[in-house]
Amino acid sequence: MRLVILDDYELASEWAAKYIRNRIIQFQPTAERYFTLGLPTGSTPYGCYLKLIEFYRRGELSFKYVKTFNMDEYVGLPRAHPESYHSYMWNNFFKHIDIDPANAHILDGNAENLEAECEAYEQKIADAGGIQLFVGGQRSDGPHASGGWRALTLLSCRRYRARRTHSLQRARLQSGLQDQGENTGQGHHRGQRSLLWQRPVQGAHHGSDGGSRNCHGCQGGAHKAFALYKAIEEGVNHMWTVSAFQQHPRTIFICDEDATLELRVKTVKYFKGLMHVHNKLVEPLLSIKDL
Repeated sequence: MRLVILDDYELASEWAAKYIRNRIIQFQPTAERYFTLGLPTGSTPYGCYLKLIEFYRRGELSFKYVKTFNMDEYVGLPRAHPESYHSYMWNNFFKHIDIDPANAHILDGNAENLEAECEAYEQKIADAGGIQLFVGGQRSDGPHASGGWRALTLLSCRRYRARRTHSLQRARLQSGLQDQGENTGQGHHRGQRSLLWQRPVQGAHHGSDGGSRNCHGCQGGAHKAFALYKAIEEGVNHMWTVSAFQQHPRTIFICDEDATLELRVKTVKYFKGLMHVHNKLVEPLLSIKDL
């Protein structure tokens, strides 16, 4: 497990985008061999998406041979609704890059049979060869995705589930959004259910089960500090599902200074002392122009 600590949110977002860029270019995807990304929504990855768009517009990165699988979608919320995850991803990322719409996968929260939708989604991941890089977000109350998953879901669930979640309401209040407030595409809808993609971390490094070979998560701001503490300095805890990533052999947590406020001083110093090693993952910054 690595912890990459940058001075602020912008630098953390840039580091994350550089890492994704280097991974894609190193993979050298083709029409016969796609690179697969697992993606989140929310305010935390927004800065990373902006940077990836910038790389694409400069002609330094292409998503032509990239397939994406989003983590979750609301159940019963129309795709065109400004706060659906479909809207968030298309408005904030997909429509600004050269990805084939057929390769941008998001769960259908309006499917008549949600179980069948989940089964089909998992099969698409398997057919794509599994996830090469899983990019996770983290809420301040611990789950690594947008919904209120508890108990053993992250640790043992091998399929997707439709669950009613009340922590969405808390997340909306914590983010300062009102139920009838602004349509940012990054908020949550009160009373909605969330169809969540959750993979077992124990098998996440095995490509045969569709799990992710590499994971990285971004945390920014003092409101994420306690969650980062739970993820880094305590053992695996079903109430803080993000802590399960400790068991993944290739996890990278990326955060800003404010998110480290609950960590021990020696923990912060230790990981900061490894920055010269971590930076080798993004330096030199690769470009498709050099291929």
